[in-house]
Amino acid sequence: MLMIGIAGTELLDDEKDWLRHHAVAGVILFARNFSSRVQVTQLISAIRDVSPRLLLVAVDQEGGPVQRFREGFTRLPELARFGVAWEGDRDLARELSREHAWLMASEMRAIGIDLSFAPVVDVARGNRAIGVRAFHEAADVCAELGAAYIEGMHEAGMPATLKHYPGHGSVLEDTHVDFADDDRPLDAIRELDLKPFVAGIAAGAEAVMMAHVRYPQVDAQPAGYSQRWIIELLREEFGFDGIVISDDIGMAAATGLGDVAARVHGHLDAGCDLVLACTPDLVPDALAACANLSPGARDPVAMLQGRGEHDWRRLIANPRWKAAVDRLADGPQLAGD
Repeated sequence: MLMIGIAGTELLDDEKDWLRHHAVAGVILFARNFSSRVQVTQLISAIRDVSPRLLLVAVDQEGGPVQRFREGFTRLPELARFGVAWEGDRDLARELSREHAWLMASEMRAIGIDLSFAPVVDVARGNRAIGVRAFHEAADVCAELGAAYIEGMHEAGMPATLKHYPGHGSVLEDTHVDFADDDRPLDAIRELDLKPFVAGIAAGAEAVMMAHVRYPQVDAQPAGYSQRWIIELLREEFGFDGIVISDDIGMAAATGLGDVAARVHGHLDAGCDLVLACTPDLVPDALAACANLSPGARDPVAMLQGRGEHDWRRLIANPRWKAAVDRLADGPQLAGD
């Protein structure tokens, strides 16, 4: 039920106990957990060794401004570059999007990461948190490039996560620090923000991450707390049968429902399968909130587990890796060291 954050570059004793808790499905890693490729590979192994159960290990390795692991990995460009490429050559833009996804996912799989939460399929309409993380302002472009991105992730053996459903791009506020309301009617959201998610589901995305945005003409609660958005629309209308993941319950826009327990239960009751508690200080209360809960109908660990072996040396010996690095590199390349 929970994906949790840990404090640093090594596991602490209390964190080892957290990972043995029946409610923990895995760990999401951040820049605070990274000092080198060797260190983070060892940390991933330690996470897997501490629990008798299989645990997921995830990260946000989008490229551009959101790339948690940098030194020793390819510096990836932001997705907005492929939207710019689209204006001149649509086939090239799709090809670059797919290859970016393959390169990102292959490097993460080579060190044992199951999934990077990608791609962002929000439209680029000025949101402070999204910005160049989005492909383009046009929904149809986001849909096509997002589908190509999913294809590349799948080629590398990584599940894809569409974010941030039902669309974070058309509000100004950054939900990490502010509450956000999108007061458009559902029909307007369908015509723009929802199109890339529908296309991504059709392309086989295994997971969807919710936005902490509120859409008052659709539901009074933010999307992650909304059965209307998750069950009625995502599940029943769009036919999505994968894993629904909350955004971080420590973000400002998630706090309106109350304390940590209320946020955990609010997401689960709305239909989320996994709840992100990214700040270690929130984890004890999140675990307590799950103490008496039974597993849900879907097994996120089984559905989101990465495929293939973990072998960095084999990856960098692959001609496709070198070609992708040469084509997509955005800055000094240390990935082959």
